[in-house]
Amino acid sequence: MVHFIVHEKQDTTGVVVVEGVAAGQAVTGWVMDTDEAVQVTVRDAIPIGHKLALTDIAEGSDVIKYGQVIGRAVAAIPRGAHLHVHNVKTKRW
Repeated sequence: MVHFIVHEKQDTTGVVVVEGVAAGQAVTGWVMDTDEAVQVTVRDAIPIGHKLALTDIAEGSDVIKYGQVIGRAVAAIPRGAHLHVHNVKTKRW
């Protein structure tokens, strides 16, 4: 079962595509550009449509989705953590 989708192999985040992803759960993702599977253990409950960290992301580092920078981490984000407005901000302003 695919729990999350990753657009590009170099992405540091994937998008959860199922309901009920719980902390401690081992989830499977599909990397679209390479047709590979990736496994992550989730640290936090993550709602459908929200992002999941695929790697440890240091505070101040770029967050990559679609092979593009979508923001920067405003706190350290460990692999498997929920990415959202509490720990990622746009770089536009």
